[in-house]
Amino acid sequence: MIGTIFDIQKFSTHDGPGIRTTIFFKGCSLECQWCHNPESISKKHEIQIFPHKCIGCMNCIKVCDQLAHTLLNNEKLYNRNLCITCEKCAKNCYADAIVVAGSDITVKEIMDKIKEDESYIKNSKGGITLSGGEPLLQSKFAKEILVQCKEGGFHTAIDTAGNIPFNNFLDVIEHTDLFLYDIKMIDDILHKKHTGVSNKLILENLVKLNKIHKNIYIRIPVIPTINADEQSMYDIAQFIKPLKNIKKIELLPYHHLGISKYESLSIEYLLSNISSPSDELMSILRKIFN
Repeated sequence: MIGTIFDIQKFSTHDGPGIRTTIFFKGCSLECQWCHNPESISKKHEIQIFPHKCIGCMNCIKVCDQLAHTLLNNEKLYNRNLCITCEKCAKNCYADAIVVAGSDITVKEIMDKIKEDESYIKNSKGGITLSGGEPLLQSKFAKEILVQCKEGGFHTAIDTAGNIPFNNFLDVIEHTDLFLYDIKMIDDILHKKHTGVSNKLILENLVKLNKIHKNIYIRIPVIPTINADEQSMYDIAQFIKPLKNIKKIELLPYHHLGISKYESLSIEYLLSNISSPSDELMSILRKIFN
């Protein structure tokens, strides 16, 4: 079975307990304005350009049959509209100034990567996390990975935004030890404005999942001017309070670390003027949940 991912991150310590290997699936059903993995949104392979890494070898211009890479007045230019993502430029760029976001990979190839760090993972009581993007858009592929991980004695987790048919949860629930479930806000109008979709299915799925799975962590990105206020957090707290299988709540402060990725994909970043929330504000918001 083959799926589409964009990264495998080893020695991750933020995606569940212990040391973990996190597999980042490509493709998402949301378009959050603050997403720090914009290369995860489209399921298609994409070309990323990092001009500061360019060593001027001109291989990209030589191999591009579509003339998407050109030289004008000693400046290298890339026309994304002409590109057909044949990936020749990336394969011939030895400085990694041009890379492909996205790769098609088998379950066996993923398991081989996981097993390279088996001793570290198991000695730390860590495991495997499927993240993204939205891993449950490829639920059959995710299931096969999880089945083999459980057979190998690995703890398993899925990081999901929940905006998928509930049957996709049923595909994997038997083989998943922990769900990391993202909640952005309760107000549906604001949710549509900032993520592109309604949150009704997301909230409905969380209620359903809580009834049949015993280990759920809630993850909440904290974004100033969007949801980093007491009322927004109070609304989330009130919604999840009756859900008895929520074991942990993680407030994740907004950061700018993904901006260069937007530039590499020729995507406008809309939140560049927003600062990270202060420690004082994070403390106030944590008290609401306590």
